[in-house]
Amino acid sequence: QVQLVESGGASVQAGGSLRLSCALSGRSFLAVRMAWFRQATGKEREGVAAIVTADRLSYADSVKGRFTISRDSAKNTLYLQMNSLKSDDTAMYYCAAARDSGGWLPSRRAEDFDYWGQGTQVTVSS
Repeated sequence: QVQLVESGGASVQAGGSLRLSCALSGRSFLAVRMAWFRQATGKEREGVAAIVTADRLSYADSVKGRFTISRDSAKNTLYLQMNSLKSDDTAMYYCAAARDSGGWLPSRRAEDFDYWGQGTQVTVSS
């Protein structure tokens, strides 16, 4: 059983920063592809950022230049550094991991992921 547990969500003012973490535990497997998704109330789930390796990343246009995804494989932890936060970033944030390597290409498509965390809420007030 694989578990993903997010943390770091909070309420912040616009312009502020947060760092989300996602700890992966359970049976040992190499989560080649991992990603962060978010879903705001009444909106579709959006793939925010994805990672395979430090040089294989993918970002949604809405967060490019503001968010940075990274991973610490030794700690089995995924991170999302969020800077210059806007009210539009308000959402529940989820991390996800895929069982297969997907050709070692990052993906922000929800259907490519098999394991999901329970989410952590980010609220940005203007």
